[in-house]
Amino acid sequence: MEESNSLVSILAWIVGILVSLSVGSGMIQNILTVPGIPNLVIVIAGWIVVVGSIISVVLAVFKR
Repeated sequence: MEESNSLVSILAWIVGILVSLSVGSGMIQNILTVPGIPNLVIVIAGWIVVVGSIISVVLAVFKR
């Protein structure tokens, strides 16, 4: 049972990273917007999401 929980956790983490990268990319390309917030702020937030996701992957790889 312990192994299946670990596998589910890893899969959930991978899906989260892929979703984060997709959302960040959409924000950078102005595909995803938030009404009332300037495009520059959204692009910066998109870059923060992408960089944060990449840092998360790098830290996870070096932790193991």
